[in-house]
Amino acid sequence: MTKKPEWLKIRHTDDPARDAVAEILKELELNTVCHEALCPNCLECFSRKTATFMIMGTNCTRSCGFCNVRHGTPHPLDPGEPERIAEAVGQLGMRHIVVTSVTRDDLPDGGASHFAGVVSAIREKSPKTAIELLIPDFFGDIAALKTVADATPEVIGHNMETVACLYPQVRPQAGYLRSLEVVKNIKRLNPHVRSKSGIMLGLGETEKQVHELFDHLREAGCEFLTIGQYLAPSPGHLPVKEYIEPRRFDEYAKTARQKGFSFVASAPFVRSSYHADEALGG
Repeated sequence: MTKKPEWLKIRHTDDPARDAVAEILKELELNTVCHEALCPNCLECFSRKTATFMIMGTNCTRSCGFCNVRHGTPHPLDPGEPERIAEAVGQLGMRHIVVTSVTRDDLPDGGASHFAGVVSAIREKSPKTAIELLIPDFFGDIAALKTVADATPEVIGHNMETVACLYPQVRPQAGYLRSLEVVKNIKRLNPHVRSKSGIMLGLGETEKQVHELFDHLREAGCEFLTIGQYLAPSPGHLPVKEYIEPRRFDEYAKTARQKGFSFVASAPFVRSSYHADEALGG
C-alpha cells in the first residue's frame, strides 16, 4: 500500500512565527528532531513557537528501520550545547520544552550526564519552563537512567515504538523488555517525574498486540501515551503495511484511557512530542 489516504495530507500556510523559530535555531547552531526526522508536524510546531531539540549531534549509533536520523560515527559532545538550548528557550519564551537525542552507545553513560546538564541550564535561565526529556534506553544502564531522573524534569519519556514481535525488524539493536524496564524504572528512581511512552501503528501489528502493549506499559507505571501513524521516510526504510483510519485511533485512545493512562494523544499525525504541554494541562 503506497498511496496515502486523504486524512494524511497536510495543508500548510506561511507564518512569520515559524521563520522566527527557524532563525533562532540556526543562529544558536541547534538541532531539532523536527527537521532531522522529517516530522509531519514541523511547520505547525514552529508556528506555535515550539520545537523538540535533539542533542548530542545528528549521527546515531543505531540504525532503526523506521527512523530518518542519520546512522554514523558521532562527533564529540559539545559542552556549550546546554547553554545554547537554554538561551533558545528563553528567547522563544517556551513554557514547555522537549529534549531528545540521538542514541550514543559510544559514550560511557550514553549521554545521561549531558541530558542532566541541559535540564540544569534551562532551570537556571527559565525556571518556570516545564521540561520533558525523550531518552534512549542507555543499554539498560540503571546508573545512567538515575542521572537523568535525579535532574527531575517534569516528564521522562522512552518510546516503545512498536509491539514485541516486530522489534527484530523495527528496532534490531534494542529490546522490548529492556525498553519496558526503562519505562518502569523512571517512576522507581524518581516518583516526582511523570513517565511517558509512544508507539507507531501501521507496521503490521494486530489490535490484540497493541492492547497487550498497553497492558505492559500500564504494568510498568506509564502515565502518558502517544499513538501515531508510521510514515516511511524513504523507499529504503521499512514499508507502511497499513494506513490506520482516524476512527481506529479514537478507539485505541478510548481503550488506553480505560486501561488507566492519565493522558492519551492518538491520531495519525501524533508524535511523542506533539502538543506535549497538554499532558501537563498546558
